Order: sequence, then structure tokens, then C-alpha cells
Amino acid sequence: MPTGCRIKKNFERPDRELVEAFRGVPVANIDDCMGRLAALDASIRPMNKAPLLGTAFTVKAPAGDNLMFHKALDMAKPGDVLVIATGGSMSRSLCGEIMTRYAMMKGLAGFIVDGCIRDHDEIAAIEEFPVYAKGVTPNGPYKNGPGEIGFPVSCAGQVICPGDILVGDGDSVLVIKPEEAEALAESAKKVTASETVQFADIASGKGLNRDWIDQTLEKIGVEYVD
Repeated sequence: MPTGCRIKKNFERPDRELVEAFRGVPVANIDDCMGRLAALDASIRPMNKAPLLGTAFTVKAPAGDNLMFHKALDMAKPGDVLVIATGGSMSRSLCGEIMTRYAMMKGLAGFIVDGCIRDHDEIAAIEEFPVYAKGVTPNGPYKNGPGEIGFPVSCAGQVICPGDILVGDGDSVLVIKPEEAEALAESAKKVTASETVQFADIASGKGLNRDWIDQTLEKIGVEYVD
């Protein structure tokens, strides 16, 4: 099987119940429980307000080429998120409204494009299907290949493997290994519950415990000057 032009037909997906454990949990809270090291970098941003949750279906393609993207659209299963790695090239758009609506019809769970999309205004108005990308350009793609489907890819500072759990909101997208997901979901939900208490304390006028600030400053030897 030659590297650079190959397609892996099958990969193991995590149980849907494991994926759903992250629904509604803020990405920032999950990331705090992961050492703040699991997010795609800020080059990738949401193109609409639809939250993302699904299983990674990976594609590696040449800059500005979407042949393997189209093949992946036909292969992917409901709940999959297509991750399109093209080295971050922004020369051409790799998808637009037509491919997005076709993916919606198939029950896919989102696109992450390490490059550009087009039809931004139309995609921004879609509330049911999340699309993340680096930017926008009307310039259409090549369809020549080669490329790879179903192998690990590098995307926005993270290695993403087929079957990884992807969670996204307005902040970013996180990459979660299935074997770590159960314990991580529990920890993140505890952080969210703690935040709920803090919000209630702020709203009631009680405020927040700020002792840690002076304690930390004392620890690092701050000097106060009148």
C-alpha cells in the first residue's frame, strides 16, 4: 500500500455513549482537565455556531485539492467528523454549501478543514452542522489527488487519529483519545458543576474567594512599592 495514495476502509469507532458523555460540556472545562494541551490552535475557527461532537474520520490531501474529501464524504458514517489536513494551505476552498448539505443529509457530525471554505454566509446560517476552518476564499479546489483516508493526520498543532473523539464549541476543538474519555468526561462535568456554583455566588453578591492571588504573589516574592 503506497504512502501518499491509500485508503483504509475501516477503523474502530468508540461507543456512541462514550462520545455523548461530552455533549453540552464546555470545551474550556474539558481542556482544563487535559493539561490545556488538547485544543487545535487558534488558526482553526468556527464558521458557524453549531457545536461539534463526533468521531474523527481523517483525510490527508495536497494543498487546494479535495478529491479525497469527496471520497471521504461517500465513505463516512453517521456521527463522523471529517478532518481534512492539507498542511494549512489557504490557496483554495475545499468545500462549500453543497458538500456541507450533502454531509448533513448523510448524518455526519461536522467538518474540520485545515484550510479554506467558501459559501461562508450560507454555512454561517446553518445551525445543525458545525464547520471549522482556517479561512474563506471563493477560489475553488483541484480534484486531482493523491491523498490518504483513514490514517493519522497533523491538523492545527494536534495529531488526530481515526476514531478520536472531537468536541468543539465557539472556543476551539479538542482531540480526545477514546481510552481516556470516560474518566475525562467525569472530571470535566465536575469542573462545570463547580463553575455553576461560582456563577451563583457572583450573581448573589457573595463574590469569589480571591485569597489565592495574594498567596501566589507572596510565593513568587512580589515586592510592593508605594
